[in-house]
Amino acid sequence: MPELLRAELSKPSWKRELIAFGTNTDPYQWAEGRYRLMPPMLDALREMKTPASILTKSPLVLRDMDRIKALAEVTDVSVNFSVPTLEEKAWRATEPHTPHPRKRLEAVAKFNQAGIPSGVLVAPLMPGINDEPDQVQEIVDIAKESAATFVNGIALHLRPAVREVFMSWLSAARPDLVPRYEEIYAGGAYAEPKERARIGKLVRGARRGSRGRRTSHEGVAADRKRSKPRREPEPRQQSLF
Repeated sequence: MPELLRAELSKPSWKRELIAFGTNTDPYQWAEGRYRLMPPMLDALREMKTPASILTKSPLVLRDMDRIKALAEVTDVSVNFSVPTLEEKAWRATEPHTPHPRKRLEAVAKFNQAGIPSGVLVAPLMPGINDEPDQVQEIVDIAKESAATFVNGIALHLRPAVREVFMSWLSAARPDLVPRYEEIYAGGAYAEPKERARIGKLVRGARRGSRGRRTSHEGVAADRKRSKPRREPEPRQQSLF
């Protein structure tokens, strides 16, 4: 994989478009701890001055902090974290074998303290499972205290194959919710518009009601943002289960 990336970046036709890691699968899964595929890819990005964003569920990305800082010296880079819930039961049921979500929020703070923009995606939000206002509010509050550069939310996507796995799990774990999900996702992979609007309002409301106060490292992130040209918005997360 690193060799393929380097070959692509070396082509004369490469225009240094932003590369988004994690929009399809997490680049910092457990296997990364053994195979270490990301370090040489980050080195290649730095050499070719290619901007990048990383979306992950794992604080393992902190291992590569020095390489990411080196990349930030020549181009734009951000490291963002998916944090769907802080509630222990919901986390263990829906994200088994993933690092604790509080560790992810700690990593958000560490990256922002280091001057690397880091935000939070409250996703996937699953009706009846992790969408209580108080649950979302807690994530938003801690994200603000961690100087998160953004906090957005996305409703669960149920694409083919993923849909079958999720609905099988739901039937066993929460059979009471099956009719609701069949209705919400009757039109396909995306929740019905009414439900997506509700999810969006849920996170926006939590941002407005956040009790987090501006911290010293939040000030550093704000100063960094003011000192740089306006950046393009983060690429939209295409799928998260």
